Amino acid sequence: MNTLISTPPLNVFEHMALDEHLVHVWPGAVILRFYNWTPGAAVTFGYAQFISEVRRALNGQGFSGSYARRPTGGGVVFHTDDLTFSLVFTSLAKPAEIYKNLHSAIFAQLQKSGFGGEVFGKILPAAEYAPSINHEANACFIRPVENDLLAADGQKMLGGAIRRFGQTVLYQGSLQQPGARTNPLFKRAVIEGVRQFLAVDLHPMACAPEDLTAAKELARTQYNTFGWTEKF
Repeated sequence: MNTLISTPPLNVFEHMALDEHLVHVWPGAVILRFYNWTPGAAVTFGYAQFISEVRRALNGQGFSGSYARRPTGGGVVFHTDDLTFSLVFTSLAKPAEIYKNLHSAIFAQLQKSGFGGEVFGKILPAAEYAPSINHEANACFIRPVENDLLAADGQKMLGGAIRRFGQTVLYQGSLQQPGARTNPLFKRAVIEGVRQFLAVDLHPMACAPEDLTAAKELARTQYNTFGWTEKF
């Protein structure tokens, strides 16, 4: 079953846990999920980032909310009014190829809706993709990388991170534009982009209670623990 899963509001630790849980319990399926956030700002940061650098970055922004280490890579992402989503699917393609093709498909749908912008095409040195740049935590929406989506004003608007679990891929993305969570244009563009990218239909359904229970337990025992947060 290829699904568009909905959930009740979850906190940042529960969102990370549910994404990982779905990878393991739905092998072979395509699962698109838009995050339904509990009130308040949150931050996620890349799996390989140093917590000392992340905390300096958060303190520099005066951030005092919850923050969680992602199972995927990438940099620091502030979740305030963004459209946050995850995609689980099977693929043998390289992460760079997945990133390019998925973002291109979403961008094509945005263009159909009259939204300006471009796909960032500049090839950057490998150091620009590192979790730490000059001893500072890499911030996803300050430094665009190849195949990120830029808005008409040149600012990065869509970025994501990937982790492979065998043949199953977890993509976690953030689309950052004013009102992105409530503007149906953006959600439709992601849904139709995913349909085109994977050539599938997506059937809406609520997340199963047992999956929510398992995710909350994984959040408690892993994602919201000192050992995970302070991993590096």
